[in-house]
Amino acid sequence: MVLEATMIVVDNSESSRNGDYVPSRWEAQSDAVNLIFSAKTQANPESSVGLMSMGGKGPEVLVTLTTDFGKVLDGIHRTKIRGSTHLATGIQIAGLALKHRQNKSQRQRIIVFTCSPIEETEKDLVKLAKRMKKNNISIDFIAFGDLEPDNTKKLEVFNENIKGGDGSHLAIIPPGPSLLSDTLVTTPILSADGVAPRGGGAEEGGAESGGGGGFEFGVDPSTDPELALALRMSMEEEKARQEKEGKKDEPKGESLEGIPEENQPLLDGRGEASGSGGDKMDEDKKESNESKEEKKDGDGDGDKMDTA
Repeated sequence: MVLEATMIVVDNSESSRNGDYVPSRWEAQSDAVNLIFSAKTQANPESSVGLMSMGGKGPEVLVTLTTDFGKVLDGIHRTKIRGSTHLATGIQIAGLALKHRQNKSQRQRIIVFTCSPIEETEKDLVKLAKRMKKNNISIDFIAFGDLEPDNTKKLEVFNENIKGGDGSHLAIIPPGPSLLSDTLVTTPILSADGVAPRGGGAEEGGAESGGGGGFEFGVDPSTDPELALALRMSMEEEKARQEKEGKKDEPKGESLEGIPEENQPLLDGRGEASGSGGDKMDEDKKESNESKEEKKDGDGDGDKMDTA
């Protein structure tokens, strides 16, 4: 899979308090950030993900590029909802963070969540898009919340001017009963990484595509570890059962030659031990009888000589 360095920019403005997305716009973003991190790092373990916010007094880098999921979670929990967004400035700072990545072979990508009005003009956004494209940075927008025509038009114009070989995507997700992260899985932003929808809603064969970079069994272990563990244990038990049945069906090995007692009763018809041991006892008994008869014959001959 593609080796990428990804900066995730979250919208922590006052608009993110709205509850039109389950459970709220901010919580929906947090859940989606977890999903994106898991998708990127599972697609390629050497990919790294960073996190920053663009609300409040100004953009803030919460976590530099990392493969440690705990740092990203800590960054989300430290973020406070306040102020308005600074979209253009946030994208520029994210671009600088990608420029200083340690692994220069990683492709650069920025994923921006926006749920509030965009204050930048269309002209400024076009100029920014061309600059990012020149620096080989792909930018994905996840637009939700405030989906006014003016907002969506600005984002569409930005997307048209930054599209390149690596692909920059725009996902517009209206409010609905589904989680933001579940809807995000079906968009090109994550579907390219082979992510299966959570809760078993993947297409047939999605859970078995081990090389596709998707979650095993179609379940994200970071969000539902108990279900993932139960499915794994069930699979291992079924595998063990099949191996056990396979051993039962195997033909039994032939008895070893030269060991007849394996297939013979312990006692023969006379109540004596069977097999080689019994034969030996019979031979010893026969020899003893013969020696007694010879001795008796010898004694008879001696008596006759004395009489004579």
